[in-house]
Amino acid sequence: MSMSSLICKSLHHLRSATIASSPTHHHNLYFVQNHPFSSSSSLETTPNQHSFAVNYFINSCGFPLEKAISASNYVKFKTPNKPDSVLVFLENHGFTKTQISNLVRKHPPVILCKPEKTFFPKFQFFKSKGVSSTDVVKILSSEPSILKRSLENTIIPSFNLLKKLTDSPVEIIKRCARVLFFDLQVSVVPNIEILREAGVPNAKIVSFFKHEPRRFMTTSDRFRNIVNEVQKMGFNPVSLKFVIAFQAVSSMSKSTWAKKVEVYKKWGWSAEEILVAFEKYPWCMMASEHKIMRVMEFYVNKMGWDSSFLARSPILIGYSLEKRIVPRCAVYQVLLSKGLIKNNNFNLTNMLKKPEQWFLKKFVNCHEEEAPELLKLYKEKLALAK
Repeated sequence: MSMSSLICKSLHHLRSATIASSPTHHHNLYFVQNHPFSSSSSLETTPNQHSFAVNYFINSCGFPLEKAISASNYVKFKTPNKPDSVLVFLENHGFTKTQISNLVRKHPPVILCKPEKTFFPKFQFFKSKGVSSTDVVKILSSEPSILKRSLENTIIPSFNLLKKLTDSPVEIIKRCARVLFFDLQVSVVPNIEILREAGVPNAKIVSFFKHEPRRFMTTSDRFRNIVNEVQKMGFNPVSLKFVIAFQAVSSMSKSTWAKKVEVYKKWGWSAEEILVAFEKYPWCMMASEHKIMRVMEFYVNKMGWDSSFLARSPILIGYSLEKRIVPRCAVYQVLLSKGLIKNNNFNLTNMLKKPEQWFLKKFVNCHEEEAPELLKLYKEKLALAK
């Protein structure tokens, strides 16, 4: 046998022995071939000096090296048996490899759970409540720590209380899975009572809680302060705007609120105009500072409008600049230039507010003969938003 043949044969035996001695070879290779996060570079950055857990997180969960090292600080293991059983269980129950990777990255301790004992009862519970397999995956992916919570002591009592508070507990869980291990008796229930005491109708409270459960998951002192603040602004607790105003105030810190007030003041609004605008259209304070600046700049500098007009019609600030304001205002300017509308008696607010089909029928299609370019112009402006 030649020297080259002998070397090749020796290398073959060495490679075979290395593969056979690696307990996670087959599982890791499967993940590397299929997981979108995996690459040859990730394997090259896992030299032998890293722990078994670090290498496992990289090769079996698709973690980058930095995330793998971070995860290994939370969990220690030297064999693949437990983590392999977790990955196989999740995959068999509808999780994609990307979802599994994200789940483990959010909550590394789940990798050492006993799935049949810890996971399976929770899957059964959710399905018994009418939650689809797809939604179970979404819920657990959004809040994987649920997998380690006690079913009897935490999840079931929280679910039963949610059922008493609303007829749509599953919808609330899908929006905010964390509600299942939040102490509802300490915060949510007292906060619901605060709204009732303020005079908010029960139907509106239930609807608010159903769509914005996170707003209720705060201390009662803060919750009451926001209710008082909204009442001082003049909002009627019976009206829907009271709930919307509460949502706006509770969604940001006082410093963020103050920054938005300053942006409006830069465009000439007085403190009184800001409050009146907020009372008319609370969403005007939910827009980001960047969005407010861009919309005001377009209306005032490009359209030539007085900023006080916008203070009286704050709904105009809430629309998408690219998808509605710019395309419709382009049509408006063509119609104005051709004398097809009169500026002194034209309701531009109405033009921007109406649904798409109404707008096309009223301002585009009916002027096909006088302004055939309108539809093309409108579609070009909409295309820029994509």
